[in-house]
Amino acid sequence: MGTTKDAPVRKNDIVTLDIEGLTQDGAGVGRADGFALFVQGALPGERVRAKVLKVKKQYGYAKMLELLQASPDRVEAPCPIYGKCGGCQLQHMDYRAQLEWKRRHVVDCLTRIGKLRVADEGAAGDGGAGAAEGIVVHPTIGMADPWRYRNKAQVPIGMAQADSEDGAAGSLIGGFYAQHSHRIVDMDACLIQHERNDAAVRLVKEIGTRLGIRAYDETTGRGLLRHVVVRTGFATGETMVVLVTNGTRIPRVDELVEGIRKALPDVRSIVQNVNTRNTNVIFGDETRVLWGSDVIYDELDGIRFAISARSFYQVNPAQTVTLYRKAVEYAGLTGRETVIDAYCGIGTISLFLARHAGKVYGVEEVPEAVEDARRNAALNGMHHVAFEVGLAEEVMPRWREEGVAADVIVVDPPRKGCDAKLLETIIAMQPKRVVYVSCNPATLARDLAVLEAGGFRTVEVQPVDMFPHTGHVECCVLLVRK
Repeated sequence: MGTTKDAPVRKNDIVTLDIEGLTQDGAGVGRADGFALFVQGALPGERVRAKVLKVKKQYGYAKMLELLQASPDRVEAPCPIYGKCGGCQLQHMDYRAQLEWKRRHVVDCLTRIGKLRVADEGAAGDGGAGAAEGIVVHPTIGMADPWRYRNKAQVPIGMAQADSEDGAAGSLIGGFYAQHSHRIVDMDACLIQHERNDAAVRLVKEIGTRLGIRAYDETTGRGLLRHVVVRTGFATGETMVVLVTNGTRIPRVDELVEGIRKALPDVRSIVQNVNTRNTNVIFGDETRVLWGSDVIYDELDGIRFAISARSFYQVNPAQTVTLYRKAVEYAGLTGRETVIDAYCGIGTISLFLARHAGKVYGVEEVPEAVEDARRNAALNGMHHVAFEVGLAEEVMPRWREEGVAADVIVVDPPRKGCDAKLLETIIAMQPKRVVYVSCNPATLARDLAVLEAGGFRTVEVQPVDMFPHTGHVECCVLLVRK
């Protein structure tokens, strides 16, 4: 019946809730007789009337029916499809309040999950003087203009239905998925995407519809076009369009390519990626160039990068520079140190570090990323950087046996955090400093607790708002050997 034996509420109950916090996905948290309910669109300090949608053992989900008392932090979301789209979660929250909440979220994870001691908020601006009383968590660094910041769009493609508001039946649609679903919300403009990304997606939908190209249907496995991925170099203006297809043959491909080239003069690369698997993973293993180069170029803080279709490259260039400069600051380099960059990707952090280090070693499990990293090091004349393909937890112990003694180890893992073996390796290698760049405060807190138990002290944490108007927050953390 959508309830549990212990829950004090049932599905379809109407409840009045005082919202006391936010989940990491940006949903409001209220309690009915002590039972936690998550309400999308509600803010801390608000009172709402809500309908219970789903009940699990320890929490449930509810839909806001009426806003009884509004937060002073509530603003009007400027996006016309914000209520339907799952791409952003916090456009209805004042931006300064978003930054404050993200810091509190980091502090909550450190204390609740990591069982770590955090200094009083007043110590957060004193440059680390409060570290003796706990970890200094600085105010979140935000953006002066928190819009149009994304350099990459990954847009699922579908077909408009006869009863759809998204266009004529049979035309291609594309946009973000509605929250907690695989239903595509069609859009022509996204306020957090670069305008060139919007233009390219819009164009592929128009030309593809005219040429009779069918979208992939994940329920039947039929159809061709799965995703359109667009990358834009903010510094160079170069654009790459990637067509992810369920099969190798694109009908009337020459007309499609010519149409894109004619309408978008900044395009330098049109690429096809083939993914025939029944999966929600976007990319397949085969990538082929349809026209132009296999890469586009961009610059971060004066360092030039070649970016291929499947490269990991941070999506917010302005905040990436802020984050990586902080990583270099925390590394405390004098020009003589040996640094290991685990999870090095295409070498972005590695090359920032290399300008201040004696030697940098990077390790990454994706072979194409390592090829890009080597190309990027050569592109910038940095010959004291070495990259290797493999798992960091397997490669780094071998480097240690070969005599590599790291003064600083930098990690920038995926959302799941560091592999347990990698943390053991870091503890065994005993660098003077560890710099941890994290996109998930929960797994960050878990890993910091392990490193603290292994002989390191967490000194300070700098949250950086890489993804304004979403529930995500990036952190740069300094640990020193005790």
